[in-house]
Amino acid sequence: MTFKRLLAISGLALCGLNTHAEPAYQACAVCHGANGEGNPAMHAPALAGQSAGYLARQLQHFRSGVRGSHPQDTYGAQMKPMASTLADDAAVKRVADYLAQLPRHNTAANIEADADAGYKQYNMKCGACHGQKGVGNEALNAPALVGVGDAYLNRQMANFKAGIRGSDPKDKFGRQMKMMAATVSDAELQQILAYLNQQN
Repeated sequence: MTFKRLLAISGLALCGLNTHAEPAYQACAVCHGANGEGNPAMHAPALAGQSAGYLARQLQHFRSGVRGSHPQDTYGAQMKPMASTLADDAAVKRVADYLAQLPRHNTAANIEADADAGYKQYNMKCGACHGQKGVGNEALNAPALVGVGDAYLNRQMANFKAGIRGSDPKDKFGRQMKMMAATVSDAELQQILAYLNQQN
């Protein structure tokens, strides 16, 4: 998909971008928003406030084909050429650092489930790595889950379960998530997402 086509679909114009944004982020803002707030219509998660280390790793994975190469990963395949617009590792770092310092956004909740049950499930299966309130843990290479958007998290868990994500031998942390995702039922996932929505 061309950059012009993405602009047309998203309804953004370059003149509407955050003028204080990292220049290398401009191509990303077409889908992920001028302030990293995400765009559910574009299936693009919110990125603001996410760990710089996690963001840089995922961008490198898209650039190298570790992520987005599975034939069923439609949105990952769209990310591959976009990540490749970042000229080098320094540009990746600048974008990751820029997004990490932005304030996290409150994302709209699309999931309705028992958040109290989700709290219990989250603490049993997710909290040890991703933090009690889903804010992530850089020491464990675990990204923040709050503020990303429940539709995106739902899709990624499905991708981990199906082997669409986390199957590449070079994706160490993705492989860990693939194993963890297999322990979470669909009903439990909806409850966990409902709990995370309350932490926004």
